[in-house]
Amino acid sequence: MPNVTESLEKAAAALSSAEIAYPRREASSLLCFALGKDRTFLIAHPEYELKNSEAKSFDSIVKRRAHREPFHHITGVKEFYALDFLVSPDVLIPRPETEMLVAKCIEILSGTAAPVFCEVGVGSGCIAVSVLHHVAAANALGLDISEAAVAIARRNAANHDVLDRLRLLNSDVFDEFERQRFDLIVSNPPYIPVEDIAALQPEVKDFEPHLALTDGASGLLVIEKIIRQSPLYLKSGGYLVLEIGVNQAEAVNAIFDPAIWTGVQIVFDFQDIPRMVYAALI
Repeated sequence: MPNVTESLEKAAAALSSAEIAYPRREASSLLCFALGKDRTFLIAHPEYELKNSEAKSFDSIVKRRAHREPFHHITGVKEFYALDFLVSPDVLIPRPETEMLVAKCIEILSGTAAPVFCEVGVGSGCIAVSVLHHVAAANALGLDISEAAVAIARRNAANHDVLDRLRLLNSDVFDEFERQRFDLIVSNPPYIPVEDIAALQPEVKDFEPHLALTDGASGLLVIEKIIRQSPLYLKSGGYLVLEIGVNQAEAVNAIFDPAIWTGVQIVFDFQDIPRMVYAALI
């Protein structure tokens, strides 16, 4: 049986041939996953010979990754805002940029007594669950058009002990639930223009749900629907917090009616891309 060093060299070569960035690092992460060990073990025991079952498992997951299946689909878990979230092909893999939304929501809701917020397009639940985890007085409603996504969000909410404060509902934006007023509405909507999908990395375009990536058109349809309808569901002074795509800031800003909204702010991410917009209802 191959040892750790030999296994890593073979895997890194396969991943490099598949044009995976940082193949050695990914090979190490996958081997840790296959062995149920951490990197310290790999460093300390380069001579460790894999058992037959471990070698087969490692070969299998390396082949999956070489076919560009996302690393986090293979492991089934993604860390987000210092919490681990279950992920699957039914939900977007949480991105670091989206942590900006969580931080803003926590900032807003921490100053509100018994706050109630709504997440549109709850997906894995990473935003809503993270906010609930940090704002103990908060309650939330999570909406998603995908029943499979709602199921994943429910499992993540249960894993982080906030399911009793998160109501989940299958709904296309606000279409399927009774009128309610929230202190905040947050969403990471499908904002990628459909014409840009083909140029995305294989991990995204071939494995992540297109329903959560694009509206099938310009990338602004769902964003506009949320902005137009949110005043019906927000309390006066309540906030709308949205993630937006590259080159969308000007168009999104124009959707906010200054007679209805105040304090519209565009926030740049760590790559200096306009990534978040928030505003308060007058």
